[in-house]
Amino acid sequence: MLYRKYRPDDFSSIIGQDYMISILKNAIKKDKISHAYIFSGPRGTGKTSTAKVFAKAINCLHPTDNGPCNNCDSCLKFKENADIIEIDAASNNGVDEIREIINNIKLAPAYSKYKVYIIDEVHMLSTSAFNALLLTLEEPPKHVVFILATTNIEAVPITILSRCQRFDFHKIALTDIINRLKYVVQEEKIAIDDEALEEIAYISDGGLRDALSILDQLSSNTSTITIEDVTSHFGSASKKQIADLYNCVLTNDVPKFIEMMNSFKKLAIDYKLLIRKLLEHLEEEAVQNKINPNYKGMSYDNIRALAFELADISNYVNINIDPYLLIQITILKYFAKPNTKPEVTMKPLNIQEEAKTSEIKEKINEEQKEIKEESEEVKEELKKEENAPSHADEELTKLVKIRVNNCFVNATKENLKNIQNIWQEFITNLDNKEILNLVVDTKIVAASDKYAILTNDFSEIVSLLNKNITKIEEAFQTYSNTNYHFIALSEANWQEEKNKYILNIKNKIEYKYQEEPAKILEEPPTLSNIEQTAFDIFSKDKIEID
Repeated sequence: MLYRKYRPDDFSSIIGQDYMISILKNAIKKDKISHAYIFSGPRGTGKTSTAKVFAKAINCLHPTDNGPCNNCDSCLKFKENADIIEIDAASNNGVDEIREIINNIKLAPAYSKYKVYIIDEVHMLSTSAFNALLLTLEEPPKHVVFILATTNIEAVPITILSRCQRFDFHKIALTDIINRLKYVVQEEKIAIDDEALEEIAYISDGGLRDALSILDQLSSNTSTITIEDVTSHFGSASKKQIADLYNCVLTNDVPKFIEMMNSFKKLAIDYKLLIRKLLEHLEEEAVQNKINPNYKGMSYDNIRALAFELADISNYVNINIDPYLLIQITILKYFAKPNTKPEVTMKPLNIQEEAKTSEIKEKINEEQKEIKEESEEVKEELKKEENAPSHADEELTKLVKIRVNNCFVNATKENLKNIQNIWQEFITNLDNKEILNLVVDTKIVAASDKYAILTNDFSEIVSLLNKNITKIEEAFQTYSNTNYHFIALSEANWQEEKNKYILNIKNKIEYKYQEEPAKILEEPPTLSNIEQTAFDIFSKDKIEID
């Protein structure tokens, strides 16, 4: 595998993480080695490779400016060195494995200056394993160095983080990945176009390991690798195709646009990747719109509006909606309308008619100006009223916090499984169409013996669910003969609450029941059509209804 063959063996061959590498090199030079480090960042950005190079460098007999010399006995025997212990926490996440480490760290290194433990995907450790590791990190022997690596730093307890030096690895720049791929291609004598190399780097999304894996798969081709090979094998769209798609909008070529969208869908191109490429092209068009006086594309306002609408699409996609449908409908909005009405030609006016016309225009303009000013004042007042949080909104926010907390007090997988089964039956047999429309695409994600949390992809539906939560509870109680309290969260809010819950459990923070307000929500009294019309025309305090 190319990514193994070209794994860095010194600091100079680690790509795109210059700042972190400079700190580690200075630590070795000044002999200020910490007892614990944690490397976090996206996959394929060099965390494990850096950990191995650092472990080799601190045990090297003749370290250089680039870290290990790769010539001494310690460097040459690094792979077989019993003092370098690598652990994959994804498959060894129990407390027994950590206890084994605790028992072994007391022993001095057999061949090296330091005994180094590299724990990959450390966030996968269980709570008891983290607790055992915490005791070890508190006061480890001087000859032991821990290097922890993770792609999910949020799942690592703060008590562990506070005892480590933290290094945040970022996605590798596109140019750095391209330059590294060019070096590998030259060494391996692989025939490939520059456009294809750029596309591989783009698809890898900042991960050099992914880029090398893609190149490895394509290198079996006997002929020169082209951009068409990359896009057809890995479901991507080239820059030319994206530019052609944009030109379809400019030339109003709807058939070609539909044909291109169907081909993208057929190639199973990830809609998120397609949107990202479209947004980058729109950025280039927006810059040209501002700096090029002869620019003939869309107006800046349309470019900006289209960019925001495309970026919004991911918020509306769920299992029942085809994202390509949304992309297609969104872009079609910016095509010119067919059969537009021809301009109306006016007969020339004489001098007297022109004078009368100008007077009328002035009067109309003055009246329109007054109306506009009054309208703006009304809009400002309405805006203030709309933005002011209502008492009901404040009560609902409190209720959401309380019920989420109360659900987590006694939340179990068994409770969740039981109520999920009942919930599906409840939706299937529900006769009330008003409630059915609200709950049909809603799922239960957490449950205790008394409370359950609902989620929905649309924030508007979540708001309606919470405002009608009492009706939903009553209907569910009638069907299931259980007294459950519900609360609804958006998918994003649920992920946030779940992550908080995981951290609190790891840090041994207990949840305690909180008292709910006496009334959840009070619905305003409904008015008849006649009453509503009267209130719209006259002031409420001047009307008495018997």
